[in-house]
Amino acid sequence: MRLLHRTTRAIALTDEGEEFLPYAKTLTETEQSARSLFSPNKQGATGQLRITAPSGFGRRTIIPLLPALMAENPELKIDFQLSDNVTDIVGLGYDVAIRIAPLRDSRLVAQRLADNPRVLCASPDYLARFGTPKLLADLHQHNCLRLSGVPQWSFIVDDHISSVSVEGRFSGSNVEGVRTLCVAGSGIAQLSTWDVQQELAAGELTEITLRDAQPQLLGVWALFPTARHLPTRVTVFLNALKLAMAR
Repeated sequence: MRLLHRTTRAIALTDEGEEFLPYAKTLTETEQSARSLFSPNKQGATGQLRITAPSGFGRRTIIPLLPALMAENPELKIDFQLSDNVTDIVGLGYDVAIRIAPLRDSRLVAQRLADNPRVLCASPDYLARFGTPKLLADLHQHNCLRLSGVPQWSFIVDDHISSVSVEGRFSGSNVEGVRTLCVAGSGIAQLSTWDVQQELAAGELTEITLRDAQPQLLGVWALFPTARHLPTRVTVFLNALKLAMAR
């Protein structure tokens, strides 16, 4: 099977080469990991770990655990990209992608790390001034702070997912902007638990419970190009992430 196109000027992978490349990398990394098990100078995980994650979750949950992870694994290098867009992790060569949105790409291998329900919330000041919505229809009377490109909010109504169009004076491209305005009393937001748990615990935000709708249950997921022989650097990272989320 031809894996490479070779000319006098360039070398390029064939379609079969592109498909085989992740396996070739895994074979090499598995050999290195196996040898390191018996090395007298074992240094933990090695190689470059490439991660992509949503900006809000990445800054609050992943970045704080990286210093200890690198200290415990001196030969480990990390390339960490924050992105709220759906990324082609295979094409861009990522080892693992962390996602909190509903999964769409069936070609990837997914592992659920934790529950992450959506939360409807507002600041105590906003609710004191404008009242607390009790029913789903009441949201139309409030200023809803949205993520750009997400004109509808999802809820569970009668055991089914229901999407409701919301309006507001602000929409932002990332969670930080929406959360900041929500804390400042500018409106109501629908974010995930991991995005606002600190503000809820501190009393800066109040969770809103509707009588006729329940929040949609999402999850924190790890996505991989393949489930076969995950490199040690990936399993070490995932173990550290699970431990951080369990605290």
